Amino acid sequence: MLNNVVAVVLETAHPFELGVACEVFGLDRSEAGLPVYDFALAGEHPGMVRTHAGFAIEVPHGVERLAAADLVIALATDIRAEYPPALLDALRAAVARGARVLSICSGAFLLGAAGLLDGRRATTHWRHTAQLAERFPHSRVEPDVLYVDEDPVITSAGTAAGIDACLHLVRKLQGAEVARGIARRMVVAPHREGGQAQFVARPLPVDEGVSLAGLLEWMRHHLDQELTVDQLAARAHMSPRTFARRFQQETGTTPHRWLTTQRVLLAQRLLEGTSEPVDAVAARCGFGNGATLRHHFGRRVGTTPQAYRRTFGAPLGADG
Repeated sequence: MLNNVVAVVLETAHPFELGVACEVFGLDRSEAGLPVYDFALAGEHPGMVRTHAGFAIEVPHGVERLAAADLVIALATDIRAEYPPALLDALRAAVARGARVLSICSGAFLLGAAGLLDGRRATTHWRHTAQLAERFPHSRVEPDVLYVDEDPVITSAGTAAGIDACLHLVRKLQGAEVARGIARRMVVAPHREGGQAQFVARPLPVDEGVSLAGLLEWMRHHLDQELTVDQLAARAHMSPRTFARRFQQETGTTPHRWLTTQRVLLAQRLLEGTSEPVDAVAARCGFGNGATLRHHFGRRVGTTPQAYRRTFGAPLGADG
């Protein structure tokens, strides 16, 4: 369930990350057939809270508001040595009763202080990943990803990666069409492939005028075909080694992982919008058979194609 959403606003809250939570979950888009969330701001106490940018905002609720939340968002703030004990207790209680928590940027330190990162993978802004790993050694910090879903704990990197994490959770719980609808209203991509490494300052390639944008679009329209690095490199007029390096530079990931992600996204759309048997969906997506589709679908979406269709799509076909 994803209905009741609370964003935690502490002193020196960062306005952009607060805006992300408000934009995804705080607006009434019912005229477009999109969900309306019961969205609220909560802090250590009700009252005015100073932001990182110097202005203050009114936060109407205290930590007791977390008790009703399906999702608690830990927003970015200046990193502090200690966090309010009552807030940490409320976060632990929320997870214990089945709620999810999602951090944006330095909000991961709040989740870590509550013990919610222990034994889990996590991430934060690339500038803070070393500090997060040192402070919470029982978590495995991944510095080169946009977000990490360790259900019920989701952590995301800096700034716009919070949009990625929020839309990922919407897509996971409410389907790709809902996530695409919200993304369309926000004028953002419903899914970005890659990691933080693509945003860290580094020298531009010598042949920076060559772009793979056209090839990526072609690949999206030929997902049903077997596409090897050698074939793609030839189409891009590059050696396989140069192509693999350029692909990593432009997308932040490998050709195989990019293709797998695009194929899973296409499978979600087909499961939502058609009643084709799972084996037919697998063939259209380039997975070949239902077993391979189920393997990759389960790893990325966290459920089976059949269960996903029952929740978000057309009735099951003859494959059951």
